[in-house]
Amino acid sequence: MPANATPRQIVQGLLQGIAPPRPLFLPIVFSHGARVENVPLRAFLTNPTKISNSLRQIRAHLHSDGVSCYFDPYIEAEALGGTLHWEADDRSPALRWPPNVARGEWPEDSRSLQESAKKGRVAVAVDVIRRLKSVLRDDCLLMAGVTGPYTLGALLTQQSPGDAPLPGDVPASMLDLAAAMIGPIATAFLEAGANVVFIREAVLPTLSEDAAADWASRLGTTINIIRFYQALPVLLLDRGCSFAANREAILQQHWDCVVCPVLDQSALDRPGGFPELGAAGFGVALPTEAFEPGDPSSAEFDESLHRIISDLRPAVITTAGDVPAAAEMERLNKVWENVRS
Repeated sequence: MPANATPRQIVQGLLQGIAPPRPLFLPIVFSHGARVENVPLRAFLTNPTKISNSLRQIRAHLHSDGVSCYFDPYIEAEALGGTLHWEADDRSPALRWPPNVARGEWPEDSRSLQESAKKGRVAVAVDVIRRLKSVLRDDCLLMAGVTGPYTLGALLTQQSPGDAPLPGDVPASMLDLAAAMIGPIATAFLEAGANVVFIREAVLPTLSEDAAADWASRLGTTINIIRFYQALPVLLLDRGCSFAANREAILQQHWDCVVCPVLDQSALDRPGGFPELGAAGFGVALPTEAFEPGDPSSAEFDESLHRIISDLRPAVITTAGDVPAAAEMERLNKVWENVRS
């Protein structure tokens, strides 16, 4: 692959298992658009015009290889009958279920999975992707995200946000439902024009070998769908503990995607990266705390990042979730400059 390969050429190479001449820089920058448009996050999430306009403005200032068309951890659960409860317009909402739905159940009268994948904010996300596909005619990758089966299963069983489920906490029926839900939503994004789809797992139990194989199998259908559309599937493990506690079990699986754990000690202890994943199968997710305004550790982080990336040689560099809305684009660009220098 030529040294000056475009992002889309790099994606095609990664799909063939070819190591890229440089990593793709794909930070997740979505809710920052509400700040650009000066509207509450609650209103921003349902307005495709404001989302599209803000992302075009962000694209003009952020030197990345892709645009984050839509990222929200509740989009699938909301499509299955949940509602968002906002304590304040600009704070992350809480997910609520109808009072007649017991813990571990889901509404029997919910729409079918195929219908759910076409309505609500899924339709908003699809609209945004289509709009940006028509106006961003450079080699910019269009990115979107879906929620992994354990994380979505935890939401469906009404577990506390941020708590890693214990083995058995998420019943197989819920994992089946979650895995079946993300496929149609990913398909909707891909048909609209997405080039990169993140599958985000925020929480994982400590997995046995059999449980890890079962998890990988549930993810396999969505990964295959993404690859069918010649788009890049990225498994984003956005909590360091999810990868550290399951590192060996994860590495024993056959992944047809880029696996991106959070950049933490478990990754730093492996100079040369993770050859088990292949030269085109390993990425890193930078901790979002590194982009908080006034973070006292940012200078130290910047100084060490170039060495770390040189040692690990990832195919993709992303962020462990949506960067803070208050983050400055100059900060992200500086990180990219340090990596490429």
